[in-house]
Amino acid sequence: MESQYLLSQNDLPTQWYNVIPDLPEPLPPTLHPKTLQPVGPDDLAPIFPMELILQEVSQDRYIDIPAEVRDILQLWRPTPLLRAVRLEKALGTPAKIFYKYEGTSPVGSHKPNTAVAQAYYNKQAGVKRLSTETGAGQWGSALAMACNFFDLQCKVYMVKVSYHQKPGRRSIIRIFGGEVTPSPSEETESGRSILAQDPDSPGSLGIAISEAVEVAMLNEDTKYSLGSVLNHVLLHQTVIGQETIKQMEIAGFEPDVVIGCVGGGSNFAGIALPYLQRNLRDGTKTRLVGVEPMACPTLTKGPYAFDYGDTAKMAPVVKMNTLGHDFVPAGIHAGGLRYHGVAPILALLHEHKLVESIAYYQIPVFEAAAQFARSEGIIPAPESAHAIRAAIDEALDAKEKQEERVILFELSGHGYLDLSSYDAYMAGDLEDYAYPEEKIRESLTHLPQVDF
Repeated sequence: MESQYLLSQNDLPTQWYNVIPDLPEPLPPTLHPKTLQPVGPDDLAPIFPMELILQEVSQDRYIDIPAEVRDILQLWRPTPLLRAVRLEKALGTPAKIFYKYEGTSPVGSHKPNTAVAQAYYNKQAGVKRLSTETGAGQWGSALAMACNFFDLQCKVYMVKVSYHQKPGRRSIIRIFGGEVTPSPSEETESGRSILAQDPDSPGSLGIAISEAVEVAMLNEDTKYSLGSVLNHVLLHQTVIGQETIKQMEIAGFEPDVVIGCVGGGSNFAGIALPYLQRNLRDGTKTRLVGVEPMACPTLTKGPYAFDYGDTAKMAPVVKMNTLGHDFVPAGIHAGGLRYHGVAPILALLHEHKLVESIAYYQIPVFEAAAQFARSEGIIPAPESAHAIRAAIDEALDAKEKQEERVILFELSGHGYLDLSSYDAYMAGDLEDYAYPEEKIRESLTHLPQVDF
């Protein structure tokens, strides 16, 4: 039985798919963090190069991928689609389980798909340095690699709890010439402000974003780069879904459900949005399911509201599902899924019930990860393991109902630099944690008062 479905470099997409023209209603405006009025290109220019600003608001359904970007993407793309035959057998399910494996990239995740594009456009604009945040380090290592390819400096603020949990990722950042600092730090005003309130702060993506944005705003040679959430980031990730559709056609199966983990939303959007286009255009009924940790249940429990993108209220204000910009998550091991908000595109689609969401505790997530590793031979990243948990549950549901079902999930990265997380799981040291409802209610009292 064939279990690998591969494409050649000639099959690498030549265009990104832009979902904005196909949304059920226009996205709410992006607002200035000080005036709370809609931003224009000039407001974003201190942070982003103009080409990415234009992509952020583009109404073009397809945008050409520059040749220089495709040349680098071809180092690892197209990525493989695999059928989890051994996992199917272990589960005893009639379901067929497929996964798109993004862990074959040089840094082991989907993040370079947008890092390379962002570095390219910044280089074209004459930028010398990029600043960014990173949670588990996947994004920071991807941007450091991309900056290296385009001869740019790279400054990374890594959430402090992950900085200590995942030393391998900070090593990768440094190997590629990047500079990495645990956040909150004494290097920025926003970092110093947080430390003054809480010297032992474990950090958060919101805090790290504040530090990175501050550096970009205070230095003319520096722009800010974001690894998820924004429209142009989701755009760059759609190479995943475009490839997958071709590969599933080769396999001869049509997925009933497409699953991905959700932090800011870029990897889930990357595989789901091309399938959403088919749902809207062709009337297909593919379910699209985003999976979150119970410790950071943004889509599942966060209200759809305008909020700041960072803790210090320097990043633009967008309408999204949010747990509040001052949200500080527990130190769970899925460090890439701890952002307080989610991509506005996914939030809008979720509001219109065009995508679903589900949340899990971390112990059953690691149980699923271990079962997958023992069956398929790949140790998944803790973030990706959330999608595996949902895929296994889908397969078990199909078994209980004795029905055929085709399940597709994105394995967004490998876990070979997350082994301390697996050590904690095998030692019985992990704890299940759900973010308390009262803390969500409290953080939401600090949302900006917006009239839009």
